[in-house]
Amino acid sequence: MGWKRRLIIALAACAVLLTGSAGCGFREARGQDGASPPPAGRLLDERDREGRPYREVGGEDAPGVGIEVTPDTGGGWDVRLTVRNFRFSPEGAGGRAAAGRGLARLYVDDRLVAVLRTPEYRLSARFVPRGTHRVTARLYADDGSVWAVDGEPVESTADVTVSERDPGADPDASPDASPAATPSATGGPATGGPAAGPAGGADSGG
Repeated sequence: MGWKRRLIIALAACAVLLTGSAGCGFREARGQDGASPPPAGRLLDERDREGRPYREVGGEDAPGVGIEVTPDTGGGWDVRLTVRNFRFSPEGAGGRAAAGRGLARLYVDDRLVAVLRTPEYRLSARFVPRGTHRVTARLYADDGSVWAVDGEPVESTADVTVSERDPGADPDASPDASPAATPSATGGPATGGPAAGPAGGADSGG
């Protein structure tokens, strides 16, 4: 009877130790204050012009974006984004921020013209009249927050210039249909990198 009693006590002790170990692991996963860790990055007090908060990330895993804008044959502009450590979320994705995921918003002179879920977009000439304009692509998380590095939004800007048509050109052509020069892209906080692959598309203009 003695050895059976000792065996029961030993098994009971193992059960307590295993239960305690599982509980410690759960608390560590939730953090010291008992709260769940943030899904990605850290929200800052800074906000964009539309009131969306910045979501700070850092290190080699931070997302990046580059932009190239070139005139097309129809008088509009072809926009191509090059992203790093970033994947476009499909239409209908949940509203929770996930590391390296989201969408891009395209601005012309700080005016929102499109929401992009693919790296390519055709920008209508009506958004780029005669003169010089700044075309900016900025990355956002699925919850609407702005991806940021060192307190600055992850974005890239290209300057484009549209001039009047050549006096010798077809008189029936639109005066704003001929771009004056190929635009050059200027980097944001993090630019360049290979495209991460599109996943569905949606826009609000073009």
